[in-house]
Amino acid sequence: MFNGLSAFPLTPMNGDSVDLNAMASLVARAAEAGVDSLGVLGSTGNYAYLSRDERRAVLETSVTAAAGVPVLAGVGAVRTRDVLALAGDAHDAGASALLLAPVSYQRLTEAEAIGLYEDVAAESALPIVVYDNPGTTGFTFTDNLHARIARIPGIASIKIPQPPPGSVATRLGMLRSGLPQGTTVGISGDWVAAEALLAGCELWYSVIAGVLPRQAKTIVEHAAAGRADQAREASAKLEPLWSLFRTYGSLRVTAALAEDLGLVSSAPLPRPLRGLDSEGRDKVADAIRLIGLEA
Repeated sequence: MFNGLSAFPLTPMNGDSVDLNAMASLVARAAEAGVDSLGVLGSTGNYAYLSRDERRAVLETSVTAAAGVPVLAGVGAVRTRDVLALAGDAHDAGASALLLAPVSYQRLTEAEAIGLYEDVAAESALPIVVYDNPGTTGFTFTDNLHARIARIPGIASIKIPQPPPGSVATRLGMLRSGLPQGTTVGISGDWVAAEALLAGCELWYSVIAGVLPRQAKTIVEHAAAGRADQAREASAKLEPLWSLFRTYGSLRVTAALAEDLGLVSSAPLPRPLRGLDSEGRDKVADAIRLIGLEA
C-alpha cells in the first residue's frame, strides 16, 4: 500500500453536487490500470470544499469501485474533533489508510501539529500518511518535525512536495536520515517523480495517475526495474502537461484534461473554484494532441 503508484483522482462535481458516477468511473479506471493504491479526497479531490456527508459518500463509492485496491482517505479539517469524526467515517467506509494534512485557519505551531497527529493516531487503527503540502495548507514541515511525527505509532508514510530541480537525491537523503526504519517516503511533484523514484522514493503520490493511470504506471514500472533512461523518457513524453502543471497548478489542468478526455462533465470543480480560462484550455488541448492521449 505504501509502495509503487498511488493515484489521486478528482472528486468531480455536477453542478453543486458530487458526481458519484464519474467518481466511480475514475477510481475503477485507475484500479484496472494496476495502481497500487488510490488517494481519495486529497487536494486534487477537493476535500476541503465538501461536507462530511459528501466525503462519506465519495469514500463509500470509491472503496466499492476500487475492487480491493487500497483506498487512502483524506481526513483533513480545521478542528481535531472533525478530523476524528472523518477518520471514523473512513474506517467504516472500508478505507485502508488516512491522509492527514495540518489544515488550519490560525497557522499551527509545531507542537500543535504534533498533537494533531498524536490525537488521530491514538483514536484510529488505520495507518496515517503525513500529507506535506505547504502550497495549500501554508504549513511548512522541517525535517526534525517530520522525524518527530514519524515516531508516533501509526505513522506509516510521508508525502513530500517536489524539491528544487536537481536536488531530489539530496533532499531525500536529508529527510531519511531522521526517519525511523519502515517509514516510506513518497513524492507528489509529478514532473520530478521519475527522478525521485530512481533516487529511492518508495512511491509516487500522483495527480496525473488519477486521469492517466497507464502512463503513470509505465514510469513507475521502469523506475522500479532500474530502467532509468526509459523512466525518464516516459516522463519526458508528458512534459507538455508538466509545463502546464508548473504554470497553472495541477488541479485546474487535471480538471480540464479529464473534461477534454470525456471522463467528467463540464465545470467539474466546486465553486468558488473555476477552471482554466480559454487560453489555458487551448493549451491543454494542444498538450493532448502533442502527447497523443486517448481516454
